[in-house]
Amino acid sequence: LLTRYGHDVLLLDKQSFPRNKVCGDAITSRVMDILNLAGMKDKVKQAIARGEFYPLTHMSLVSPKGRQLILPLQKSENGFTSYIAPRFYFDVLIQQFAVEEGADFRQFKVEKPLIEKERVVGVIGKNNSTYLKIGAKVVVGADGVSSVITRVLRSQLQHIDKHRALALRAYVEGIEIVPHQFELYLYQNILPGYAWIFPMGENRANIGLGMRLDYYRKTGRNLKRLLEEFLSMPAVGKRLKQGWKLHNIASWPLNFGSQKHLQYVFNGAILVGDAAGFVNPLTGGGIHRSLISGQLAAEVIHEALQRGNISKTGLQQYEKLCHTQLLGELRRSYYLQNVLLHFPYLIDFLVFCGQGNSMIAKALSKNL
Repeated sequence: LLTRYGHDVLLLDKQSFPRNKVCGDAITSRVMDILNLAGMKDKVKQAIARGEFYPLTHMSLVSPKGRQLILPLQKSENGFTSYIAPRFYFDVLIQQFAVEEGADFRQFKVEKPLIEKERVVGVIGKNNSTYLKIGAKVVVGADGVSSVITRVLRSQLQHIDKHRALALRAYVEGIEIVPHQFELYLYQNILPGYAWIFPMGENRANIGLGMRLDYYRKTGRNLKRLLEEFLSMPAVGKRLKQGWKLHNIASWPLNFGSQKHLQYVFNGAILVGDAAGFVNPLTGGGIHRSLISGQLAAEVIHEALQRGNISKTGLQQYEKLCHTQLLGELRRSYYLQNVLLHFPYLIDFLVFCGQGNSMIAKALSKNL
């Protein structure tokens, strides 16, 4: 978007693309709308035709007492559905599109922001074994949950455990999937969190679970052991075929967008996506909000550069837009998460009474 405004954009990443990234891999119809509006419709269609994106039409929600609710997924305004899109394919699609639009890409390991007179003026990092300084009018921290930009600039206030989570993901080969239906399991041992089965095609799925970090530490549970317990549940275990196997097992932390008083703009810098912590507390989903934050950041940076004011004050509009378009919803999700933690029987009650109109199911599907 910034290249379209006529600005020079340099993308820096420690890895080349395509590359794997740990994720649940679900992208909603709202994500597809954003990609379509950005001009990526043809690229997405080609990825679908190659089998890289697996379409979803329904969601299944299983309550703590084993009650199941199946709901159709709503299509977007432009007729798009939701997909399971492994980040190996999804991220390179966006990276290639950015380069085609005029951005330069360089494999470069950023180690910290370059700061002069309390202003971010670039980054410092390594190209192979050589240390380099790269200057920039504005630095956008889009380097994920372990962001080196965030760690330095937000050194006084980091995310606390009740606004964080830990998740584990694996790919399973040899499982009977329900075609085009993703599954969420909310059961007592994992609340406030859930386990999932996201289909990727015949006998293949992205499978995993996540828990809020404070509760995870309190219980002293082990994520791999929890995944084993999930796979041994009768509803899941009976679907595993002879010779089934797990691979690419990996865990990762998540920072929720529900913590108050965090800073997103600095003199010469902006944080977006997981680096900012725009992850939904209820579902752990962050792709949709990452794209929105990127859009908002591009708009504000463009206007700030036009005015010649890239100080914190000049970029402050970004924080205001994030509060109105992102953070209110994320904080409401956190309150709902707390209700489910303390009153898990409500999930069973709502699933039992809702049957096609469950508040919990709609909230989960909307906020992936």
